[in-house]
Amino acid sequence: MPLNRRKFLKKSAATGAGAAIAGATAAPAAEAAPVARPARHMKRYSLTVMGTTDLHGHVFNWDYFKDAEYADKAGNAMGLARISTLVDRVREEKGHCNTLLLDAGDTIQGTPLTYYYAKVDPITAKGGPVHPMARAMNAIGYDAAALGNHEFNYGIETLRKFEDQLDFPLLGANAVDAKTLRPAFPPYFMKKFHVPGAPPVKVAVLGLTNPGIAIWDKAHVQGKLAFEGLEEQAAKWVPRLKSLGADVVVVSAHSGTSGTSSYGDQVPYVENAAANVARQVPGIDAILVGHAHVEIPELKVTNERTGRTVVLSEPLCYAERLTLFDIELVFSKGKWEVESVSASLRDSNTVADDPKITKLLKDEHAKVVAYVNQVVGRATETLTTVEARYKDAPIIDLITKVQEDVVKTALSGTPYASLPVIAQASPFSRTSEIPAGDVTIRDLSSLYVYDNTLVAKLLTGAQLRAYLEYSAEYYVRTAADAAVDVEKLTNAGGRPDYNYDYVSGLSYDIDIAQPAGSRIKNPTFKGAALDDAQQFVLAVNNYRANGGGAFPHVASAKELWSESTEIRTRIAEWVTAKSVLDPKDFASVDWQLTRNGTPVF
Repeated sequence: MPLNRRKFLKKSAATGAGAAIAGATAAPAAEAAPVARPARHMKRYSLTVMGTTDLHGHVFNWDYFKDAEYADKAGNAMGLARISTLVDRVREEKGHCNTLLLDAGDTIQGTPLTYYYAKVDPITAKGGPVHPMARAMNAIGYDAAALGNHEFNYGIETLRKFEDQLDFPLLGANAVDAKTLRPAFPPYFMKKFHVPGAPPVKVAVLGLTNPGIAIWDKAHVQGKLAFEGLEEQAAKWVPRLKSLGADVVVVSAHSGTSGTSSYGDQVPYVENAAANVARQVPGIDAILVGHAHVEIPELKVTNERTGRTVVLSEPLCYAERLTLFDIELVFSKGKWEVESVSASLRDSNTVADDPKITKLLKDEHAKVVAYVNQVVGRATETLTTVEARYKDAPIIDLITKVQEDVVKTALSGTPYASLPVIAQASPFSRTSEIPAGDVTIRDLSSLYVYDNTLVAKLLTGAQLRAYLEYSAEYYVRTAADAAVDVEKLTNAGGRPDYNYDYVSGLSYDIDIAQPAGSRIKNPTFKGAALDDAQQFVLAVNNYRANGGGAFPHVASAKELWSESTEIRTRIAEWVTAKSVLDPKDFASVDWQLTRNGTPVF
């Protein structure tokens, strides 16, 4: 099916949504039931827009990796079943016909549940199942959702099937067909809210997604889709929505507020651009923010051209929070005007699961629980990531060993077969553990929580040295005589754990007493000093290979091989084939932290 012809792109002359724009139109405008509002001197109307973001496949308050109810130190609860209860309460408080429910993206990746219905029992199979996230979101009654970058992780076919299963549109004004540059998804959604004795209030929702998709999921989207800047596309579409009669404009943006990017200068667009959109583009009343996985109850940004306040809010990820935008309108001089906007959050830990959702998806949940608890091997000792951020941990060596073996096999018989293969891996989790004894898919999945795939890149010793220096910026500079607090030693400059890399096959010290850029000491390969001219094959995940984290050289390096099988699956296959998980088969001490040549630990 052509990318720009989807069910929610179809034009209906009866919707009142306006003429087709740039080859795409809005979803049919939904009619809300009338509600009486007390009128004093003028007509008023109160609208509540609810929002979630970064659900990442969390339907229930359940941790598939621990096979138990989810719990954290902050007492959070998660899952769409909790959100459903919160939404019902808000609809009861405000009147169902005075509410709108949105999502800001990253829906179908992130848990064994979403993996299962993408790969094990895929929704794309003939006669395949309906995706659990589609069933839950349809049942709750979402009105629209923005595309997230992780929507593309399983390929366009899976995304399109998920889209077809939804009762609401997936929005992405800046996701365009690579050839025609016309919208590949509905850019916006409009809904009318009727008010007795006054014209209806028209609400437009503009959906924007992340330009980083072009880098992170290049293998799936290159030559098919392009992703333009949020600021530019908002500037294009908001005036059109106003011309279509929108009284309220809400943006659902899968983009954070920081104004920063994790992919360097590889694309000319900002990754976390939501606040920029608020500042630069007139006519927006509220922005539902996503992507950054931070909690922002309310952020007020002043538009540089109009001086008006734009209200932003980002609910915590995994359905732990629900944003409420309370929008007050007044009918004056023949038109509706937004008088005020405020934002607040509702907490999922204050309610119980909605039994409607629990009953609806209990069978899917049970299938996934059974799947992740399959035993695939036996560990001779407990392996953990608890100290993996600052010590070379055997459990991370397992990842690099698997990646090395897969790439060596893939390059066998090629001109590159004689080159040394090394590998990168990151300490994704601080709590993952493979216990001694039976090893399950659940144990291995908790080690590698992302659906990354494997790529082989050609790099020189000099490029690897620069790569390691960049990675070492993760550590906070610590003087030789200063006390070492491991809780304050890492994440310098806010760098997340997944943007710190081990590199196997090389030996090196990281001197944290030195300034960033001068920390890699004594790099060697097989006992000899690292030769800057020597060529290596780096087994690297696709996120890093495509430029994620902005590591030097790797994105532009020659690609020798790649595959679509997840690294997590390769780890499970390796352990299954071995049947015994023994550190002597994969562990090695390749690096250590030092200060002026003295080991820190």
